[in-house]
Amino acid sequence: MASVVTSRRELAAIVRDAAAADAFAIDTEFHREHTYHPRLALVQLAWHDQRAIIDPLAVPVAQLADLLQSDGTAVLHAADQDLEVLLKECNVLPRQIFDTQIGARFIGYVSPSLATLHERLLGVGLAKEARMSDWLQRPLPEHMLAYAAADVDRLLEISDILCKELDARGRRSWADAECALLLERARTVRNAETAWLRIKEVRRLEGRPRALAQQVARWREQHASQRDQPVRRILPDLGVAAVAQRMPKTIAQLRGIRGIEPRHLRKGADRDLLEFLDEIRDADLGFAPPEKTPKLDPSLKPAVNLITAWVAQLAADAELDPALLATRGDIEALVGGDHGSRALRGWRADIISGPIRRLLDGSAAIAFDAQGRLALEERSGRPLPIDLLKGGR
Repeated sequence: MASVVTSRRELAAIVRDAAAADAFAIDTEFHREHTYHPRLALVQLAWHDQRAIIDPLAVPVAQLADLLQSDGTAVLHAADQDLEVLLKECNVLPRQIFDTQIGARFIGYVSPSLATLHERLLGVGLAKEARMSDWLQRPLPEHMLAYAAADVDRLLEISDILCKELDARGRRSWADAECALLLERARTVRNAETAWLRIKEVRRLEGRPRALAQQVARWREQHASQRDQPVRRILPDLGVAAVAQRMPKTIAQLRGIRGIEPRHLRKGADRDLLEFLDEIRDADLGFAPPEKTPKLDPSLKPAVNLITAWVAQLAADAELDPALLATRGDIEALVGGDHGSRALRGWRADIISGPIRRLLDGSAAIAFDAQGRLALEERSGRPLPIDLLKGGR
């Protein structure tokens, strides 16, 4: 069983030792169902042959910044939310990471869970019964501590196996590039000014209603952050758009808007919102509409369908997660002429952008081979004649 760290002195010693390692595994347990900001409950570490569980309710974990900024590679699994938590608590992110879920996707796994990697790569099961437990309770029972420790116990071993496989396939640089992108995205702190981009009902608006909705979304984000409550508990997404369109002046009008229920806008939030609406009601509001991908010409949709099927087969043949190689959205953007398409950048461009361009300019074709599989071929330019009139006789 990993030791539970509850003092600054213990944590400082662990940070010094782990910072000297070439790699360290790190994971977190947290809650955010009832709060805006994640509430950290545990940090689990593994390095060399050492293990530790840090109790952030007993000791501040800001000291981990020295470990995160060391030369060692931080190994995590499905790291998005863990990185958000670490940035909040330590004010820094790891200098370099390896995400085992990303690495596994480059050898054919489709967004695998940590339990799946334990089973497939190590031949051992990973307990799941404590996954939905209350990690903020104290004291934590032994079985929950064991569950938490297991998340990092063999993560470095899994990382080594994946890296060897990636090296053997010449894909290590691809995985490293995706991990670097993940780390870059984690540096983008949640911004109230762009909160509206996450609300599809607002993105569909145009003109002044959109400008007002952008402001209401900003108010909701800031209000939720100040009160440490989930944004949808303050105002539902549909309510953001509806409020901006109706611009109510009274609490009765506000509560009569579709999507707003008594559980929303409690403890004076309704009055705060009405005051804010009065401030922006006649204000000169500029707004920056999002960059739009050009609408796909309907005549190109069959091409998108065919290319999507070919990319999926190509990914399966190469043992790549198809969504990692290209999503349908990536293909639509490329076919539609979007030069910012993800398929045109990095390692993806080396694999698919050239063939897709040849398909679009007519110099290549996709056909079925004798086994019923899609094959990319040089185009002959000789269409097969079909007499539709004979079919009707």
